Amino acid sequence: MPGRFAQLLLIAAFSLAAPHVEAAGLQLFEIPADGGLPLKGIIWTPCAAPAAEAAFDGGIVLSGVKDCAIAGNRLPLIVVSHGRRASSLSHIDTATALADAGFVVAAINHPGDTSQDFSRTDEFSVLVERPADMKRLTDFMLGTWKDAAVLDPRRVGLFGFSRGAYTGLMVIGGNPDYGVMVPLCQQAAAVAAKCLAIREGRMPTAPPVHDPRVKAAILADPPLVEGLFNREGVAGVTIPLLLWRSEFGGDGATPNTIDALEKLLPVRPDYRTASNSQHFSFIAPCPPAFAKAAPALCTDPPGFDRVAFHRELNDAAVAFFRKHLGTTP
Repeated sequence: MPGRFAQLLLIAAFSLAAPHVEAAGLQLFEIPADGGLPLKGIIWTPCAAPAAEAAFDGGIVLSGVKDCAIAGNRLPLIVVSHGRRASSLSHIDTATALADAGFVVAAINHPGDTSQDFSRTDEFSVLVERPADMKRLTDFMLGTWKDAAVLDPRRVGLFGFSRGAYTGLMVIGGNPDYGVMVPLCQQAAAVAAKCLAIREGRMPTAPPVHDPRVKAAILADPPLVEGLFNREGVAGVTIPLLLWRSEFGGDGATPNTIDALEKLLPVRPDYRTASNSQHFSFIAPCPPAFAKAAPALCTDPPGFDRVAFHRELNDAAVAFFRKHLGTTP
């Protein structure tokens, strides 16, 4: 998804969102490299100011208030992991709904796997580092973020879509078995960077990065190779989980593998299917300009109403996190 698509998507989601009496606060941030790669992203906060527009570099204008004084204290935090070749802007309608409901929401761009930089999309390094990115994000939000004092470190949640759902599954205790990819990579047509690494004996061996601070998670349409997460590999996934899948899948996400994952989990999740949807139906609604530029991301099955579904998705996210993380004191 090229960078200009991400910009259009950013504008789109706010323009299609239901109007609010109050606006979400908006902050851009950058986490220094500190031995890794810098992490950039955006934070949405509860804000008591009237609805307004905030201008950012690159001509981006968002519905919200830049650097608004945060309304509330001891607030729950939701960290967001985007899909393959997407960005921190992919779920801004959901982030806005959560901020309006009293949550602080932080989303990053995973280095090397974004709409503007997909240089490492097919490498193992991205799959391994994504969970570490999320831990660094939570460390930053609870530690050095200038407004960290407003957060309650006991109430952290996670939202992940597509490869972000794979990321989230690891963060909350999942341990993938990359060995299931070996037979796939023995095929003559398998030329992806991950397959080259497997043939050269460079498959990841380090244990996955987990973060026990995350107390509840929403995962939507994870793209999973069959067997990547077996029963033993998800034995540690015991926190409250809302697991969504699309009806028809796409971009590596298949309904049967998500169904299989649900049956393996030691604690039954709240498992929902978005009827008549495809994989990208979970991305924020597209306005005409973006739909024309990126039809694969914006074309839903006949009869599917993405705007209506996102009202359902966002209401469910607010209700789920309120139930499992508590309401604002």
